[in-house]
Amino acid sequence: MGCAEPGCPRPALPAPAGAVPRPLVAQPLLVPRRRGGALAEPRGAEPSRAEPGRAEPSRAEPGRAGLGGHMQGTARRRPFPVAAPGSPQPAGPLYPGRHGAVKNEDTFKTSPFHFDLWFYFTLQNWVLDFGRPIAMIILPLEWFPLNKPSAGDYFHMAYNVITPFLLLKLIERSPKTLPRSMVYVSIIMFVMGASIHLVGDSVNHRLIFSGYQHHLSVRENPIIKNLKPETLIDSFELLYYYDEYLGHSMWYIPFFLILFIYFTGCFTPVEEESRMPVAALLLMGPSSLYYWYLVTEGQIFILYIFTFFAMMALVMHQKRKGLVLDSNGLFLFYSFIITLVLIALWVVWLWNDKILRKKYPGVIYIPEPWAFYTLHMNNLHAAKESL
Repeated sequence: MGCAEPGCPRPALPAPAGAVPRPLVAQPLLVPRRRGGALAEPRGAEPSRAEPGRAEPSRAEPGRAGLGGHMQGTARRRPFPVAAPGSPQPAGPLYPGRHGAVKNEDTFKTSPFHFDLWFYFTLQNWVLDFGRPIAMIILPLEWFPLNKPSAGDYFHMAYNVITPFLLLKLIERSPKTLPRSMVYVSIIMFVMGASIHLVGDSVNHRLIFSGYQHHLSVRENPIIKNLKPETLIDSFELLYYYDEYLGHSMWYIPFFLILFIYFTGCFTPVEEESRMPVAALLLMGPSSLYYWYLVTEGQIFILYIFTFFAMMALVMHQKRKGLVLDSNGLFLFYSFIITLVLIALWVVWLWNDKILRKKYPGVIYIPEPWAFYTLHMNNLHAAKESL
């Protein structure tokens, strides 16, 4: 019986008698062609006939759907995870807003008055810097022979270690992110200059016991001008150059540069924080007096006055932005103002001194305290001993 349904296969018809069978020929494989990113029907193939209401199955190449899904997923970036409270902001190139946040934080972050650092800084300046020549004169010469380091030299060695440490701690407490590379280079130069000054100053102060007079030049000193051969005088002048010029320049230029860099971070938009506590007022006098000694004995008035003018210009510039100095900036700025007043009083007092005028010719006349001591105080002590 035959099958009347459409899906039943038709029976094969018998071949006619005498017919030659046709050989089997391999049919070519029909490969789908791509048109504009979509898959087209192969040639010779019947078009797909999807049933109504039924979705056409996807004819994408294997892996095509996965790649598209991945690309679509990468296009929709996930939001950055929120840092936990109290944890530092994550760093890296995926966080472009980090640097701007730090800049805003540095602008409005303030710090209290650093009484401990300013106290230690002022104390060690007076004891280790100002007190080293005094200790060398007061202590018995038998304890420290002339061919060995004096007590003042050991004070200077301690100063060369403690002062850079305190300056670095001061920079670390700055509320603003400061240029670290410049600070480190300045510290290195500071140590080199202070070490050069240590050697030259040690020999120059030791010459006092041999009759050397600081108010006279090297060639005019009685113990120097009669040296034979005369090339030895050139050696002493070279030693004086290392002490008073090269050593002071490499010592004080980085010193004032670090103070100015720290000063640039001492601004705040809050008016109430622009006040100095009582502790700052008590330290201002000793600090200003030391800066007076530093400028006059080191002969660095030009460096000091340029630093002071730079501070004034920065204060006026920041005032236009609505920023004022905090307690640390006020302490440093007012100390420099009082130092300028003390220098003016010192110059007026010794204005008519003819001997010191001879040693310090030129427009800027600022005598050294030790030159004044060897000129007047030594003569006073000698007159008392003769009586």
